[in-house]
Amino acid sequence: MFKGPDTDVNLHVFSPGCPEIDRLLLFRDWLRSNASDRRLYERTKRELARKDWKYTQNYADAKTSVVEEIIARARSRIRPE
Repeated sequence: MFKGPDTDVNLHVFSPGCPEIDRLLLFRDWLRSNASDRRLYERTKRELARKDWKYTQNYADAKTSVVEEIIARARSRIRPE
């Protein structure tokens, strides 16, 4: 997490070809096209944002089950090319 005086940035950096890239792009694209899962993710993030987290990673870990649920749904409905 990079913190500045007016902004916090959570930047993900991956090596070329890393499978996590495709997984996160699938998640992003699915949320853009699926209002129900977008609302679920928004609700989850808002609920978790109301809590105090000592470490940013604890917040990320707390939303993992919802993220994985959404990714599983996206994978089951997207046909491979």
